[in-house]
Amino acid sequence: MSDSRSTPQSAGAGNFSVADLRRRMAEREAAKAAEELRHMQEQEEKQKAVMAEFHKPPERTAEQLMQLVMQLVNRAAERGQSEVQVYRFPNALCSDRGRRINNSEPEWEKTLEGRPKAAYEFWHEHLRPLGFHLKAEVIEYPGGMPGDIGFILTW
Repeated sequence: MSDSRSTPQSAGAGNFSVADLRRRMAEREAAKAAEELRHMQEQEEKQKAVMAEFHKPPERTAEQLMQLVMQLVNRAAERGQSEVQVYRFPNALCSDRGRRINNSEPEWEKTLEGRPKAAYEFWHEHLRPLGFHLKAEVIEYPGGMPGDIGFILTW
C-alpha cells in the first residue's frame, strides 16, 4: 500500500486557493478605492464650479432682487412669521470659514467674499433703510463642523 499524503483536488478548483482569494479581494478593494477617488474628484470639481459661480457678480438687477426679496417676505408675513432665510452659501466664502458668524463675533461681515459680500451690501444699502435686520447663522454642521451659512432677514 502506498502512503499518499497529497490532498486530492476537486474538479474545477483551479482558481480556488487562498492566494487567489486574497488577490481577488485586493483587486476588488483597489477597484473600490479607485471609484471612491474618482467620485471625490468629481465632487471637488463640482465644488470648484459652485465656488467660481459664487464669486461672479449677480446677474439680477437691484430692482429684480428687491422684487424677489419682497415676495419671500410677504409670503412669510402671511404665514405669521417675522423672519425668512433669503440666502445660503458655503462657509468657504468667509475668510475665516464662518468662525466669526458661528461665535456671534462683531464685524463678521468683514469676512464675507464674493456674492455673500454683495448680498450683505444689498441688505445694507436697500433693506436696512426700510427697517429690516439681517442675521447670519451657521445652518448645518456636517461632521460636527460648521457648514453652510444662512442669511435670515428679520422684521
